[in-house]
Amino acid sequence: MSKIELLSTITCPKCNHSQLEEMPTTACQFFYECTHCKSILKPLRGDCCVFCSYGTVKCPPIQKGNCCCE
Repeated sequence: MSKIELLSTITCPKCNHSQLEEMPTTACQFFYECTHCKSILKPLRGDCCVFCSYGTVKCPPIQKGNCCCE
């Protein structure tokens, strides 16, 4: 079993600002406020959380091969 990554860099699609964030391990993160332009990001259709949509690393449950929104 590979190690679960807990850090992901989120890139805002509005202003292209990137920020390294620690992902929660106990819940999906549906909203994220860009630290630069203050836009509120929501998951894209088909993704469970903002890390799966805008991050460099998918959320911990997806990394484990599970659905994180069950």
